[in-house]
Amino acid sequence: MSTRISRKHPMQSQMARLFALLTLLLISTLSLAAQIPEKSPNDDNQYRFIELENGLKVILVSDKEADKAAASMNVAVGSGDDPEDREGIAHFLEHMLFLGTEKYPEPGEYQQFIKSHGGQHNAFTAFQDTNYFFDIQADFLAPALDRFAQQFAAPLFTAKLVDRERNAVHSEFSSKQKDDGRRFYSVQKAVSNPESAFSQFAVGNLSTLENTDDNPLRPDLIEFWKQHYSANLMSLAVYGPQPLDDLEAMVRGRFDAIENRHLEPKRHMASLLEQDELPAKVTADAIKDVRSLTLTFPIPSQEDNYRTKPASYVANLLGHEGPGSLFDVLKRAGLAESLSAGLGMDTGENATLEISIALTPEGLNRQEEILPLVFDYIAQIRENGISEQRFREMKKLARIDFRFREQGSPLHEAMRLASQLLEYPPEDLLRAPWLVERYAPEQYRDILQRLTPDNVLVFVLAPDPELKNPNLTKWYEARWTKEPLNPDTLTQTGLPKLASQLQLPPANPFIPEDLELVPGKTMAKPIMLGTLNGMDIWFARDTRFDTPKANVFLSLRTPAATVSARGHVLTQLLVDSINANLNAWAYSASLAGLDYSVYPHLRGITVRVGGYNDKLHTLMNRILLQVAVPELTRQRFDIARQNLIDSLQNQAKDRPVEQTSEFVQTALIEGAWSTAAKLRAAKEVTFDELRSFAENAFAQVDPVMMAHGNLTEASALNLARQINAIVLRNSENTRVDRSQVRQLPERETEVSLKVDHPDTGYTLYMQGDNTSFEERARFQLLGQIISSPFYEEIRTTRQLGYIVYATPYEMLETPALGFVVQSPSASQSEIDQAVREFAKGFDKTLAGLTEERLNQEKQAVVSKLLEQDRQLGEISSRYWREIDRGADYFNSRERLAEAVKKVSKEELLATFRNAVLEREQALRVVTGGDGLQADKALGKLTDLPLVPAS
Repeated sequence: MSTRISRKHPMQSQMARLFALLTLLLISTLSLAAQIPEKSPNDDNQYRFIELENGLKVILVSDKEADKAAASMNVAVGSGDDPEDREGIAHFLEHMLFLGTEKYPEPGEYQQFIKSHGGQHNAFTAFQDTNYFFDIQADFLAPALDRFAQQFAAPLFTAKLVDRERNAVHSEFSSKQKDDGRRFYSVQKAVSNPESAFSQFAVGNLSTLENTDDNPLRPDLIEFWKQHYSANLMSLAVYGPQPLDDLEAMVRGRFDAIENRHLEPKRHMASLLEQDELPAKVTADAIKDVRSLTLTFPIPSQEDNYRTKPASYVANLLGHEGPGSLFDVLKRAGLAESLSAGLGMDTGENATLEISIALTPEGLNRQEEILPLVFDYIAQIRENGISEQRFREMKKLARIDFRFREQGSPLHEAMRLASQLLEYPPEDLLRAPWLVERYAPEQYRDILQRLTPDNVLVFVLAPDPELKNPNLTKWYEARWTKEPLNPDTLTQTGLPKLASQLQLPPANPFIPEDLELVPGKTMAKPIMLGTLNGMDIWFARDTRFDTPKANVFLSLRTPAATVSARGHVLTQLLVDSINANLNAWAYSASLAGLDYSVYPHLRGITVRVGGYNDKLHTLMNRILLQVAVPELTRQRFDIARQNLIDSLQNQAKDRPVEQTSEFVQTALIEGAWSTAAKLRAAKEVTFDELRSFAENAFAQVDPVMMAHGNLTEASALNLARQINAIVLRNSENTRVDRSQVRQLPERETEVSLKVDHPDTGYTLYMQGDNTSFEERARFQLLGQIISSPFYEEIRTTRQLGYIVYATPYEMLETPALGFVVQSPSASQSEIDQAVREFAKGFDKTLAGLTEERLNQEKQAVVSKLLEQDRQLGEISSRYWREIDRGADYFNSRERLAEAVKKVSKEELLATFRNAVLEREQALRVVTGGDGLQADKALGKLTDLPLVPAS
C-alpha cells in the first residue's frame, strides 16, 4: 500500500500559521475578556481578576482618585466548620491570626502599623465565611499587604497568647449575655436540625475553648488551621490608586506564599429545619420590650439563581409597604410596626425565606389572627402576583441603579468584592447584585409553592411570655417553648375585614424618566440664594459623580421642641404621626431610588429627601403637606407613645458602656433631656396635647433649607416657595440657638449608675478647654496616638474586657478624649487603677516620641479628616452640618487639618498631662462604683456653665 505525500504551497503554510496565530490570539482575547468584570457605566475604576498558582482568587481594583487603599481576604471557612468538641474555634482562630507571624512576630505590630498610617482593621466570622480587612493611607498599601499576607502564610499561634485570647473571646461572649438579638439567635439554633452545623454554638467561651494539660487548645487550633485554611478556599480583593500592574506586583510574591492544601469547602447537606417537626411555633422570652413574629420557610438554595433572583421577586411582593399591602393593612389596624421579607440563610444546599413582623402590643395579643392573614396575602401573590409587567419594573429599576451606582469606601468595596468572589464568576462579579436577566415564572412559583401552612416554623419573641416548663438555651439561658401548629387553623381567616383590604401593588409611578444631568459646573461650595419668609436658602449644583441625584434638607427649628422634656416628647410623637401617614404612599418612591426621612433633633425637626431628582419635588410636596397638617389618630398616638415608653425603658437594659456613654451626653449637652424626664413626660402626655402641639409647633420657627446635587437654581427656589406656601405662610420668625456643651469643673467628677448586667461599665471623659481648632486638633491627635497602645495594654495585655477603646470624644465641637472599658471580671476601681497606670507609663512614651513618628501620626489624622467624598450623600451631609453650626465658609475640616499639622510635641504633652494624668476636667461614669448617683449628678452637672467658644 503506498502512501501519498502532499506538500503545501509556501503561501498556504504562511496562511495556516497566520490563521493559527489569529485563533490563539482570539482565544487569548476571549479569555482575557472573561477575566475583566462587566462594570457600571458610571464606574471609572479599572479591574483585573487573576488566580495565583496556589489557587488564590484575586480581584484588583485601581481607582486613580482614591486617597485610601484597602484589602479584604475572605476564607470559605466559618463557625459551621467547628468540630462538635471545639465550638467557637473558627472564631478563636480569627482572633489568633492577628497576633504575630514569622516575619512580624510582635503581636500588636500589624494593628499599630495600620493605625499609625490612618487606617482601621478588623475581621468577622460567619457560618461559612471568615473575612479579614483593613484600609490605610494609599502610600502604605504595599507594606500593609506584606503584613496582611503573612497572617495567612505563616501565623505563629504563639503559645503564651492562647490563654490571653481565649479570655478575649470569652469577654466577647459575656458582653452579649443580655443582648436580645444574640439570645434569640441561640433559640433559633436550639430548634434547628441537630444534624445541621448551624445548631452549634458559634462564638466560643472558656468552656468550649478549654485549655488544660489534658485538653490543650493550641494543637487543636493548629490542626483546625491546617485542615481548613487553604489558598484555594480564599479570595482576596485589593483596592488602591496604583495602576493594576503595580497592584498585581504587590500581590504576587506575597500571597502566593499561602499554602494550597487542595481542600474542598464543607457542604452543609443537612436541612436547616427538621421537616417532620413542621409546622410549629416557638415562643422566646425577650429581656427588652420588643415584640416580633417571624415566619421561617425552608426552601432550596438560591445561589445558582442569581441571574434571575426569584427570591427577590417574591420577597419584594411580600415585603411591599404600599396601600393594601400586608404591612399597610396590619399597620392601619394597629397591629404591626414594621415588616420585612427576604432570604434568611443560604448554605448553598438549603435556604430559608423569612417574613419578620414587629408587632404592637395589640398585634402580639392577636398573633393567632395575624398568621392566617399572612397566608391570605401569600395566596394572592401565588394567584395574581406573577406578572411579566412586575418583572420588567424590577429589571428596569435594577438597571437604573446599576447604571448610576455610586462607589462605597475602598474598605467597603474590598469587603464586598472579596466575599462575592466566592459566589459569582469573575465576569459577573460587579453586576451580580443588580443582574435580572429573564422573566422566570417557574422559579417564582417554585418558591411560592413552599410558603405553605404545613412548611413553616413560626417564632414569637416577646417580653415575659407565659411559658409552661420552658427550655433554656445552653449558653445564653434564654427561655423558650415549642408547640406544634395545626395547618388548617392557618388557612381560616380570623380577620375577614382586614383580609378584604389586601391587594397587590400597582405599577410604580415613581420610576425616574428624566435621567439627564443639569448643565453647569459643580460648585465648590453652597451659596445662599436668598431668604424667603425668614428661611435661608442654600444651594449647590453638584454633578461630580455623574448621577442624576439630589438631596434636599429642611430644618424647622422651633422653641416648642426645646422648652421642656415634654416638648421633646411631643416632637417625637408628631414626627411618628407624619412618618406613619407617609409610609404607604411613599414606599413606591423608595423602591424607585428616592428616599426620605423626617426626624426630630434638639432644635425641632428635619425633613430630608434624596435620590433621583426627576420626581423628588412630588415626594417633597406630599411630605410638606403632612408636616403642615398631620393626620392624627388616637390609635397611632397610643401605639407611638407606648413605643417611646418601651424604648426609654429599654435603655436601662443596654450594655453597661452604652449606658455610661449615654449619661455623659445627657449630662453635658445643653437641651439633652434625661431618660427619666422623657419617660415621665411620655407617660403623662395626652392625645389632646399632641393635637394642640401639632397646631402650634411651627407658629414660631427658625427655618433653613439646602438643595444640593443635580438641580438648578430655579428648581431650588421652586422648592423653597413650596415650603413657604405649605408650611411657613402663617409662621412668625424667631431664632433658636444651637446647643452647646457644659464645661466640667476643675476636678474629676465620678458618677455611679445602677445597671442590671454582670459586666462592669467604665467611661472616662476628659474635656478640653474651648472649641478652638487648635484645642480640637490637640485632642484629635492625642486620640490617634493613644488609641492603639491603650487597646493593647487594657484589652490584650491586662485582658480586662472585649469592649476596650480610647477615642476622641468630640461633642458639638467641644474636644475631649474618652476611655471606654466593659469588663466581665474587673471592678470599676480595678479598671480605673489600670487606666491610671497606663497613663503614667504612656507619659514616657509620649515624651520619647520622635519628630518623624509625630509627623506620621499627624498625617494619619489629616488623612481621616480630609478623606475623599465618594457619594453625593456624604457631601450633602457635610454641607448640612456646616450650615447647622453656622460655618458658612464650608472649610471646617480643612482648618482642623491645618491645625493638626501645627501641633507641637510640647503642646501635645501638656494636653495629655492636664487632661489624662491630672484629669483636670474629667467625668468618670461607672457601674457599681461609689460616686454620685445619677439623679444627684445630673442636678449638679446641668447647672454648669458652657464651654467657651473659639
